[in-house]
Amino acid sequence: MALRQERKRLGEILIAGGVISPTQLEEALAMQRSLGLRLGEVLIKQGLVTEEDILRTMQSQLGLPSIDLNRVVVSEQVLRLLPENVVRKYTVLPVEMNNAQLMVAMCDPTDYFGIDDLRLASRMMIKPCLAKKEDILRAIDRFYGRSEAEKAARDYAKQLGVAPVAATSQLASLNVSGVEVVDEESTPIIKFLNTIIDNAVNNHSSDIHIEPIEEELRVRFRMDGVLREIMRTPISMAGPVVSRVKIMADLNIAERRLPQDGRISYLVGGKMIDFRVSTSPTMYGEKVVLRILDKSSTILETEALGLVGKDLKIFEDLISRPYGIVLVTGPTGSGKTTTLYTALNQLNTSDKNLVTLEDPVEFNFKGINQMQVNTKAGLTFATGLRSILRQDPDIIMVGEMRDNETAQIAVRSALTGHLVLSTIHTNDAASSITRLVDMDIEPFLLSASIIGIISQRLVRRICPQCATEYKAGLKEHSILEIPNETPFVLKKGQGCIYCNKSGYKGRIAIFEMMPITAGHRQLIDQRATADELRDYAIKQGMTTLKQAAARLVLDGITTLDELLRVTYVNE
Repeated sequence: MALRQERKRLGEILIAGGVISPTQLEEALAMQRSLGLRLGEVLIKQGLVTEEDILRTMQSQLGLPSIDLNRVVVSEQVLRLLPENVVRKYTVLPVEMNNAQLMVAMCDPTDYFGIDDLRLASRMMIKPCLAKKEDILRAIDRFYGRSEAEKAARDYAKQLGVAPVAATSQLASLNVSGVEVVDEESTPIIKFLNTIIDNAVNNHSSDIHIEPIEEELRVRFRMDGVLREIMRTPISMAGPVVSRVKIMADLNIAERRLPQDGRISYLVGGKMIDFRVSTSPTMYGEKVVLRILDKSSTILETEALGLVGKDLKIFEDLISRPYGIVLVTGPTGSGKTTTLYTALNQLNTSDKNLVTLEDPVEFNFKGINQMQVNTKAGLTFATGLRSILRQDPDIIMVGEMRDNETAQIAVRSALTGHLVLSTIHTNDAASSITRLVDMDIEPFLLSASIIGIISQRLVRRICPQCATEYKAGLKEHSILEIPNETPFVLKKGQGCIYCNKSGYKGRIAIFEMMPITAGHRQLIDQRATADELRDYAIKQGMTTLKQAAARLVLDGITTLDELLRVTYVNE
C-alpha cells in the first residue's frame, strides 16, 4: 500500500460506510474540540459506534487488512525498528518487515501525522493494518517487556560498574556463608525477574530456564514444547536473580550445593499463576527452572485432548470401570496430568468419593478432595495413599508411581475395589509393565490389577496462517509406509509473524491405547518382555504413537519432522 495515497479522514470514511450521518459527525467534532479526544473516541463515548464498527468500516473503505495480535509473535529485529516510547505515543505495534516496508498494527490508520513520524523513526515505508486498541496495548506490554528486562540488566550492571562497593551494599549483602542475598530494594533485579515471568506467561510458555553459562546468564522459554533463547545478560546477575527466586519460593538461599524444589504464586495480568521452582547446581552456578502452571488455560474436555474415534471409546471404557489401575505414561511435559484431570472431570459426580494425591496440585476441582505431597512434613505418595484408603474412596488419583511402596499400595487398592489413576515415566505403553516389574511388583499382581495403559506425546500443529502443500518424496513414502507409486501431498508451515517464523502454532496429543486383555494378562504372568507385549497389542489392533502421528501428518495437522522428533520410526 503506497503511503502517499488519498488521505481520507475518519469522519468521511464513516459517513461513506453509512455508519454515521453528517449531523452526527458535526456534533462529534464539536465535542471533540471541547474534550480534546480523538474523533473515534468521541463517537464511541457518544454510543454512536463501537470500535468494531470503526475497524470494520475502515477495512472495507480503505482496503486495509486486520490482524489478530493475540496470535502474533514479533521478532526482536522488528521491535528494534520502533522504540517503545514511539509505539506507546501512537498506540501502534510493528509487526513484520518486508523489503523496505514495515507493517504496523494501528487502531487509527487515518493518523497520517503519526504515520509520517513512524516512517521517520523506522526509516521505512509504513504499511498500516488494523487491530483493536486494547490488543495493541496488551501486545506492547508483551513484546516490549523483554526490553524492560534488558534495561533492568543494564541498570544493574551500570550500578556495579559505577560504584561496585555502594552497589553491593544496596543490591545485595553477604552473609557468613558468602551467599549473595537480594535485598528488597534491589529494584533492577526484581524488575528483571518480574518482567521475565510476565513475558513468559504472556507468550504461553510452559517453562522458564535461567541458566549460567560461562560468562553469561541465559534465559530461555519453552514454547510449544521447544526451548527458545530469549536473552543473555552478564554473569554478574546470576547470584542475585537466583537468590530472588529462592526468596519468592521460600527456599534456603544459603544452600547452593544441593538441588531444591519450591513453589511460587504470582499475579500476572490480573490472574494468579502458580510456578513450580527447581534449582540445580551446575559448573558455572545454580540453574533455575520455573514450570508455569496456568490453571485458567486448562481445558478438561476429551475433544481438547485430541481423543477421537477408537481411542476415545477405549478411554471412556477404561475410566468407567469400577476398579483397577489406569496408567498414563510419557516424558515430562507430554500432557499426562491434563489427561488424568480430564478423566477426573468426567468422573466427578456427587455419588462418588474422589481423592487425589498430587505433587503439586495443578488444578483445583470442586467436589474432589485433593491432597498435596509434603515430603518435609513426612507426607509422601506412600504415606498419603495409606491415609486415603481409610477415607472410604471410590476413585483415587496418584500423581506418580515413583517407588515400590507407592506401587504396592496402588495395586492393593485396585484389587480391593478402587479405581486408581496414575502416571509413570516410560517410553511407551508396553514398557510400563516391565518398569513396574523392575520395581519388584509381582507380575501376577499386575495382571490382576492393571486394566489399561495410555502412552502419549504432544506434537506441534502446523501454523494455519502459513501452511503450504508440497509433493511427498521417497523419504515421506518410506517413513509413512506408502507405496512409491502412490502420489500424495503433505503440508508444512513456511514461517510467518503468527508463529514466530517456526511454522508451528499450538500442540495436539497423540495416543497409544493399550487396554489389558486376557492375552496381555497371560503374557504378563509369563514375564514377557516389552517387545512381546507391544507386538501382541499391535496384533490386537493397538495404534502406536508413530501411527497416530502419521495419521496427523497425512491429515495436514502436523509435519513429518514432528513425527520424527517425538516418536520412534523403527517400531
